[in-house]
Amino acid sequence: MRSGTLRSPKFAVCINNEGYPASLELHKIYRVVPDEEAAADGDIRIVDESGEDYLYPASCFAPIAVPPTVRRSLVHAS
Repeated sequence: MRSGTLRSPKFAVCINNEGYPASLELHKIYRVVPDEEAAADGDIRIVDESGEDYLYPASCFAPIAVPPTVRRSLVHAS
């Protein structure tokens, strides 16, 4: 079950797509969906190439901060 509130969209860049080449594009920026239970298990919930959110190993991603103009563009695109 997802938990947490979406205050400001969070983003992460894929640094390892081994095992998920159809779902994750290496070096692409993905939107993170807050999920405290997933994080406690070492996972991260990402909106992937399908447009849906799924759990992936957190080690496949690096969190990034994006400027407000980029954030608006990324949110609008999703």
